Amino acid sequence: MTDDPRFVPLASFANGFDADLVRARLEAEGIPVLLKGPQVGMFGAGFQGSFVGGAELLVPSPELDRARALLEE
Repeated sequence: MTDDPRFVPLASFANGFDADLVRARLEAEGIPVLLKGPQVGMFGAGFQGSFVGGAELLVPSPELDRARALLEE
C-alpha cells in the first residue's frame, strides 16, 4: 500500500465551462483537481460547449468531503 492520496470522482459535467468554474473554485481553496475527459469542446479549443461523453472532475480522497462542502455553498 501507499500513503499517496488517490484521486476520486467528485462530479461530472456535460460542458467545459461548468467544469472550469468548479475547478477554479476548488483550486482557489487549495484543493488539487484533475479533469478527466476530452481536452476541448466539440467545436474546438475556442468553444466551451458540450463534451461528447462528458468530463469528470477528481480530487484527492482526503479532500473529498471539503470539496463537496464547497460545492454546496
